[in-house]
Amino acid sequence: MNGLFFLIEQIAPGLYIVLGVFLFLTWRGWMRARYNARATRFELERGIHKEKQANALTTLVLLVEAGLIVFGVQMVVVPAIRAENPNPEAVSVNITDGVAQSPTPAPVTPGASFIDASGVQLGPREEEVFVTPTLTFTPVGTIFDNPPPLSGCETPNAFLQVPANGMLVFDSLVIRGTAYADNFAFYRFELSGPATQGNFVPIGDYTQQVTNLGVLGQFVPALYEPGDYRFRLMVFDVSSTLRAACEVNIRITLPPPTATPLPIR
Repeated sequence: MNGLFFLIEQIAPGLYIVLGVFLFLTWRGWMRARYNARATRFELERGIHKEKQANALTTLVLLVEAGLIVFGVQMVVVPAIRAENPNPEAVSVNITDGVAQSPTPAPVTPGASFIDASGVQLGPREEEVFVTPTLTFTPVGTIFDNPPPLSGCETPNAFLQVPANGMLVFDSLVIRGTAYADNFAFYRFELSGPATQGNFVPIGDYTQQVTNLGVLGQFVPALYEPGDYRFRLMVFDVSSTLRAACEVNIRITLPPPTATPLPIR
């Protein structure tokens, strides 16, 4: 369900545009039916136009309610989800042969009991200390060869850890990084590529600054055709002045095919 809420937040600008177009067309139909109902001299035609007027009014109310639902999801539900769980899709990484893989954590059953081992007495044993090297975080996914250089990202005010420059993206992605500034107002994601005719278009605004490395938002590549894109983070202050930006290059691809199991003979 959370994924649906994040998807609605992601495509909210498009939904507002579609609802606005239908609102305008329905309002025109209502005005036309109202005019015709007043202008006609025949009772039968007047009844038909009044019925059209009532239907148009009902549609207007439904469209307004749909807009309020989208607004509520974008401004109330999604921020509440982030407040309860600031990292809803924590990223865990294993590195195998240069490719980062994300293991699936074992599910935890609510109310499950745990074994208390505080009273267990163990016999003496030799202690062995192993030094585990700390690995540098590698974003989920693979990096394509020779990506164009990133732009900006010199300061932590606008920094992207995921997606990284040159990342192949084919599945829903949790965006990680930092975004903050003096007199902070909001930060925005923008995308430029084949689906936008090479122009940067906004794909999400957020009003809660992130000063420590953490979750900034979510990106759904399935909404865009495959190809090479530029993805950027922009941070603005209360005067709508751009204070910092970070731009990386990504490549949206189709999901890898699922292996078909062989029949058992």
